[in-house]
Amino acid sequence: VITCSNRSAAGERPDGSGELLAGRLADAGHDVAFRRVVPDDVGQIRTAVRDALAAGARAVITTGGTGLTPTDVTPEAVRPLLDREVPGIAEAIRLTSYEKVPTSVLSRGVAGTIGATLVVCLPGSTGGVRDGLAVLMPLLEHAVDQLGGGDHRPGGGV
Repeated sequence: VITCSNRSAAGERPDGSGELLAGRLADAGHDVAFRRVVPDDVGQIRTAVRDALAAGARAVITTGGTGLTPTDVTPEAVRPLLDREVPGIAEAIRLTSYEKVPTSVLSRGVAGTIGATLVVCLPGSTGGVRDGLAVLMPLLEHAVDQLGGGDHRPGGGV
């Protein structure tokens, strides 16, 4: 779990979205072995993603930095690291929120793979994390299994 936020990195604001994300993943039985808060800086975000990969993460989920403000650079940091994009995940996350929050379609979150690791960039709000997890949680184990070379399971989707 990587939080991308100038204010949280500076200690000016609690990391609510990162705490929520890590907590929900842990509650679902996932081992959250890597946590970092970084400023909205392309280099620091890329370093955090690489460090998570080096730590053996099978999924890297970021929160924050996906909007339209000039400091929102998470997609620019992450996209060049991806081997393959998985656009359906990011599209589904945006659309899941649309009925409640029409501006959710302004999120520029991306999803893809780096080697055998799934990478998903969620918005920085707690609501965006909740909506993102509603899409991601049913897919997470299957996606990680597939990236690890698992075979298609009956009823397992794609």
